[in-house]
Amino acid sequence: MVANAGRCADNQALVLPAALIAGTTFSAGSEVRSPVCNASTGETIGWQQHASAELVDRAVHAAHDALIAWRHTTPAARGKLLRKIAELLEADRARLCAMQMQVSGKPPFEADLDVSDAIATFIYYAGLCEDASVFAADSVAVPDATLLAERMHEPVGVCALIVPWNFPMVTTAWKLAPALAAGCTVVIKPSELTSPVEHMLAGIVSESGVPDGVVNVVNGGGEVGAWLTTHPLVDKISFTGSTASGRKVMQAAAEDMKRITLELGGKSALIVREDADVTHAVSLAVGGAFTNAGQMCSVTSRILVHDNLYRKFMAAFETAVRAIVVGPPQVADAAMGPLISAAQRARVAALVAQGVEAGAQVAFAGQLDPACADGFFMAPMVVAEPAADNVLWTDEVFGPVACVKSFRSDDEAISLANDTRYGLVATVVTNNESAARRYKAQLRAGLVWVNTPQLIFPQVCWGGLGLSGIGRELGVAGLRSYQEMRHTVGLRSGSLPAGL
Repeated sequence: MVANAGRCADNQALVLPAALIAGTTFSAGSEVRSPVCNASTGETIGWQQHASAELVDRAVHAAHDALIAWRHTTPAARGKLLRKIAELLEADRARLCAMQMQVSGKPPFEADLDVSDAIATFIYYAGLCEDASVFAADSVAVPDATLLAERMHEPVGVCALIVPWNFPMVTTAWKLAPALAAGCTVVIKPSELTSPVEHMLAGIVSESGVPDGVVNVVNGGGEVGAWLTTHPLVDKISFTGSTASGRKVMQAAAEDMKRITLELGGKSALIVREDADVTHAVSLAVGGAFTNAGQMCSVTSRILVHDNLYRKFMAAFETAVRAIVVGPPQVADAAMGPLISAAQRARVAALVAQGVEAGAQVAFAGQLDPACADGFFMAPMVVAEPAADNVLWTDEVFGPVACVKSFRSDDEAISLANDTRYGLVATVVTNNESAARRYKAQLRAGLVWVNTPQLIFPQVCWGGLGLSGIGRELGVAGLRSYQEMRHTVGLRSGSLPAGL
């Protein structure tokens, strides 16, 4: 079941509470709520109540009150709880996958990957907590032998975690696990579109034994996020979402100099060199452009193909795209699900219309399964050789739209790939080791994959350059982003400073 959820009077739809504060659920009036839809059918499956400003304030105060005790628990004790969360997630895998599919319409394999990703993240940070050296103070060499200088990392404090709808539970785990590992307390603001799975995660966190007040949840839309990011007791904001919203978060954080991590948009490139295996390149292009219906900040929707391979690649790419089974989770072999909402589908369609009106040509597109009739589905489409200033080439579409351009040299490919204000990821397909080293060195991206799908491991940092955001998630750097670095300098035992 969804933790702490009630039912409507008709006994058909879930009613999700406005907030979970220090272990207690809080409701709101029936008029302060929004529908939660099944993206595959368009049906309303529940209602998400929205928190008031008063509830946001109570949640932040609860996190603030819990901070002193939590930050002084040992890393080993925190790691034990993180490992317990991972165990409970694994035990509840089937129901978590089912909820991901019911709300987001993800194919079964994508839903299962999401659960695995969340589990791996909690396990990784549990391991860091068990490694005492990560939390121990370390000495810093200074030119005076009578002095002892040390560097230490301490919890930043109360953290606001604002997570998006495209990877519910996954993005939350990326933020929550390192925040708890660091000794921080948190207030989570999920997307109101995908809150049921986040409520399940919150229930699992509570079941694990994490003390009341350490993890709190406030639900609602942008106004709830605004109240949270401007609260004077919030010490850090970790936000994943659009670049436009990220700017607002950054402006709000500036008022109190809150620490921030912003994981924002992307417009990433996949580069297919002349020596690439075309079959492998097409597989990477399909996965990079159409996983999660293209609703990924890391989507490699700008595909650059060497001129000598262009025709062969496009022919194979068309075959692969037309073969994609687009449908709800219950359709056999479904490989691509719906967009998250009618509004998101309309937004993507409007961008496509704008791009076509400006001269973009749709080279080919896939088809929808008949079972897609009532959901928020859109067929995958590929645009060939758009102009450099076409919106489909320059802007983040966040839907199943890929663009392909040809190039004739590595210099040109690198220039085209880097010609963007974003800088999140890139993929290179090549069998030339020297060329691969050059691309890794010269591509302006936070993460470069070479000949691999978009593999994301908790051990490897995630984050981008430019409009793709500030800071890093995952890895040791993800832990450090929830810590403040401090130094101390003092006399060594039995020593006096030089000159005294």
